Amino acid sequence: MTAAELDALRDAILASPADAIVVCDRGGVIRFWNPGAERIFGFAAAEALGKSLDIIIPEAQRARHWEGFDRVMATGRTRYGEGDLLAVPALHRDGRRISVEFTIVPLHDAGGSMAGMVAILRDVTTRFEEMRTLRRRLAAVAGMEGAR
Repeated sequence: MTAAELDALRDAILASPADAIVVCDRGGVIRFWNPGAERIFGFAAAEALGKSLDIIIPEAQRARHWEGFDRVMATGRTRYGEGDLLAVPALHRDGRRISVEFTIVPLHDAGGSMAGMVAILRDVTTRFEEMRTLRRRLAAVAGMEGAR
């Protein structure tokens, strides 16, 4: 591919509404928010840029999130940067909880230190709710069979 073709590819990926692409600095401040992030989380880019990731992290998960985030910033290592998916609850702008899966791409400065992260997120709320319903049904069936 030519440089122009690579630039066009990059621009198309970053502008896609399919998946959220969120970039934060080492302090957890949002620096990039694509149309997919707008669609999934409900915040326009102008509302999200410059804000803490806390706008999309449910309060009950924040301490655990920031503990992991700080560890990655300190060490530069994470298993979620190599293709493992992380599934977590998230917040939509309207306050409802959604389920997301994501991977991250660590960003390093010229000296090799962690400068921030890119998260590529997908809304899996429908699938999560369907699986929860199936598990409940299976548990109910197993309970009925155990009562016989």
